[in-house]
Amino acid sequence: MNTIQELFARLKTEGRTAFIPFLPAGDPDLAFTGELLPKVSEAGADLIEIGFPFSDPIADGPVIQESYTRALAKRIKVDDIFAMLKSVECTAPRMAMASYSLIWKYGPERFIAAALAANVAGAVVPDLPVEEAESLSKLAAERDFALTLLVTPTTSPERAATIMKACTGFVYVVSVVGITGNQSAAIETIAALTTKLRNLSDKPLCLGFGINTPEQVNAFAPYADGIIVGSALVKKLTTPDAMAAIPTLVRELRAGLR
Repeated sequence: MNTIQELFARLKTEGRTAFIPFLPAGDPDLAFTGELLPKVSEAGADLIEIGFPFSDPIADGPVIQESYTRALAKRIKVDDIFAMLKSVECTAPRMAMASYSLIWKYGPERFIAAALAANVAGAVVPDLPVEEAESLSKLAAERDFALTLLVTPTTSPERAATIMKACTGFVYVVSVVGITGNQSAAIETIAALTTKLRNLSDKPLCLGFGINTPEQVNAFAPYADGIIVGSALVKKLTTPDAMAAIPTLVRELRAGLR
């Protein structure tokens, strides 16, 4: 059982839903990210998703795209991100959010080894089709590395079952059709979607996309094992008091789970 599976097993016994903030690495720079991670962990994150900047994001809205552009302007590399993460200690487990193009170019075995050495427990790979995921899923399982793929509201039950089988961590459930930061989905839609998925697998379901407020966190929490918030936090990176504002917002969003 990997660290992510252990987390969700523990939270299930406690009757709790995980709060999972997303933070891009390297915006405004890697030193800032390294200082911010422990603060976000202390503010109540159960798991932290760390974005590896990529020039052609698949589903990220303008807020995250602009953050990635700022980070890439610093010419940071995958090795730089891992070096930063290796130097930073925080209580919450950490996952990478990385395009398969980055993983493939870096080398899947090398990427997983570097991630584990940097105390990164798994990876969300948003653009990896399940039809091409077998080798990475097998490698992740062998290394006890949590691999997470995406299921959307338009995914057929048959394909969703295949995707969920390939996941060795949680299943990332996209709550809306569209990009990150979009309008939040209707409760009825989420209820129907998660019910369908729970009939296919008992793996943890984490909802993301379009969840930005404590009220939305509270509304969606009963249907999920984890709630992922990205754009609302990333917006704070451009404010003068970002180092304080982001942990404060994490506390406010986390309070929605109570």
